[in-house]
Amino acid sequence: MNQWSELYKQKLTTAEELAKQFKSGDVCVSNGQIAEPVKILDAVTKRAEKENLTDIKHCILLPMRKQKYLEVGMEKHISHVAHFVSGFNREPIWEGRADYMPSHYSQVPLVWQNVLKAPDVFYCAVSPMDKHGYFSFGTAADFGNICKIAKKVFVEVNPTMPRTFGQCFIHISQIDALIENEDPITEVPAPKISEKDVTIGQLIAEEIPNEATLQLGIGGIPNAVAQALKDKKDLGVHSEMFCDSMVDLYNAGVITNAKKTLHRGKFIATFTFGARSTYDFLDDNPAVEFHPVDYVNDPCIIAQNDKMMSINSCIEIDLFGQVCSETIGPKNFSGVGGQMDFVRGASASNGGKCFIAFQSTAKKDTVSKIKPVLTQGACVSTSRNDVDYIVTEYGITRLKGLTCSQRAKELIRVAHPKFREELTKAAKDMHIIP
Repeated sequence: MNQWSELYKQKLTTAEELAKQFKSGDVCVSNGQIAEPVKILDAVTKRAEKENLTDIKHCILLPMRKQKYLEVGMEKHISHVAHFVSGFNREPIWEGRADYMPSHYSQVPLVWQNVLKAPDVFYCAVSPMDKHGYFSFGTAADFGNICKIAKKVFVEVNPTMPRTFGQCFIHISQIDALIENEDPITEVPAPKISEKDVTIGQLIAEEIPNEATLQLGIGGIPNAVAQALKDKKDLGVHSEMFCDSMVDLYNAGVITNAKKTLHRGKFIATFTFGARSTYDFLDDNPAVEFHPVDYVNDPCIIAQNDKMMSINSCIEIDLFGQVCSETIGPKNFSGVGGQMDFVRGASASNGGKCFIAFQSTAKKDTVSKIKPVLTQGACVSTSRNDVDYIVTEYGITRLKGLTCSQRAKELIRVAHPKFREELTKAAKDMHIIP
């Protein structure tokens, strides 16, 4: 047994014992998505409820499983703060039982380092320790830099967590305590691709040249784009999310990362969730690197990739080109995430393009997502000064460089036909177009 194995044994404890180190008022931050330390959280939740601990703050980007700390009545014990909203915390946020902290994804670690007080606890799930004493953050390195300022660091070692490379390692000497959890990490099924998604994907794929570097995200449209790229050559990846479709394109010889101008030969990402086969692809694979989000999503870093292609979606857009991607009226539905990070990074890239792609309607074609003005209370995620390509199933248009009148006409052109007349009337009433 080497010195690191001995240190591991000394720091190993149970979730119940570890939970005793938490106290009322503690501020805790976790790496995101499926790297959330679920066994530690379950134990802390039980202790907080039993001993009436109050206002323990749990901060994470995008929780991916149903958990007791989000149930009605638990908010007095554990106060959830989201950096992104999912189906698992949306209702608590809407009801005021949890809260949302607006911030571009790239800037979240900087907010914790420079604006807020240092967290009392940083915790997350990690892969098993190697012979040198290092654990990998696995599926999420996004908030890894926050652990450097936390007062205590706890990890949950899971043998089903892939060991990934990059700036995503933590040493046993940096950890205060650890537990083990053999429950399989969460798998997330791929979203279904609709016929409209396929049309949008094909329109975007036509704009993507060989040797481009991709940012793909969550949803049917990014997956449809990936399917439409099968005839491209030497594509690369620099993306906040590593998604299942990237594995398919790699296996098909489409993604090689061989022509990238930054991190040549490497996939670069900050988090992933998806199929077990994707986790297996990532495990111990030196062709993939996960780095903290303040590096991956830094627009200055993104822009160093020539032909950077950023593909995002939205909830609605108005005739001025203002894009809302995070709220339905005043209600938080998701978050800004890294949309603006990649919009600005791709815009500054040599040969880069950024696409906002969405189906033109909602609620079975009864609501247009292209509106005269944004819904009252809606938040602007991408400003009209930053917006570039807009894509619906009815076409593609580039707003950058167009006047307000030209923009309105182009957006009406790619709107659903049943709404074009009323959009035109609204544009005239607002004196956008003559």
